[in-house]
Amino acid sequence: MGVDEYTQARPAAALRPFVGFYSGYRQTGVAPARHRGLPSPYLTLIFTIDDPLDVVVHPDPRQRPESYDALIGGLHLAPAVITHPGRQSGVQVALHPLGCRALFGLPAAELAGSDLAAADVLGDLMVDKIRDRLRAASDWPSRFAVVDEALLRHLRDDSPGVAPEIAYACGRLLIGEPAPVAAVAAEVGWSPRYLTDRFRAEVGLRPKEAARVARFDRARRALSPATRLADLAAAHGFADQSHLVREFHAFAGCTPTTWLADEFDLLTSLREI
Repeated sequence: MGVDEYTQARPAAALRPFVGFYSGYRQTGVAPARHRGLPSPYLTLIFTIDDPLDVVVHPDPRQRPESYDALIGGLHLAPAVITHPGRQSGVQVALHPLGCRALFGLPAAELAGSDLAAADVLGDLMVDKIRDRLRAASDWPSRFAVVDEALLRHLRDDSPGVAPEIAYACGRLLIGEPAPVAAVAAEVGWSPRYLTDRFRAEVGLRPKEAARVARFDRARRALSPATRLADLAAAHGFADQSHLVREFHAFAGCTPTTWLADEFDLLTSLREI
């Protein structure tokens, strides 16, 4: 009998300024599949439990296909493509861009557009210990607690702080309601060009790119088979339905309806838990 589990949870309170949420997944005995890893406002940290993660297409097309026991992926503007042979399991961490310094001691810009073995940043010993403890855990709350403990131990007191203007801009452009970049620059007292340079140096995307990714992420999370695309476009700040479809092509490599058809089983599982 097959297993098909997906669940989400919030991290420990002390990690919430740095981590959005955890996603746990386990599948066995299902059909082999391909999954798109889409651009989002979060960096991706994945610890596999059993089989490695097979990334056959990276956001940066210059990267060769590779398998990972644990992966860190920076913010990106193109989809990754992940395959599995009918089984996969792991915990995915949605990491706020400004959490990269607190947890890893480096700006998110250093990881932008790329996928790395997590051991390159966290060390082989830490990754192996986390994976061993995930395999020994009996349920999802216990697995998330393993990641909580590991990340709490990894919080750094010696990392340089992020400029308050950049922290504010990240909140406005990546997390809050959509805001024009010029307006955000005026709110922090910087020119749009200076904000763009400083923001990109910290986050890895230009402010306008980050705002586009955040808008796309909100729209695709609200998409369902019952959704009218024109209504979705209007609700999330797109000029019209054609604009929404163009952004899906840019960030997902397909139309909204194609993406929904490919990912519907996963989305349904997440919403039912």
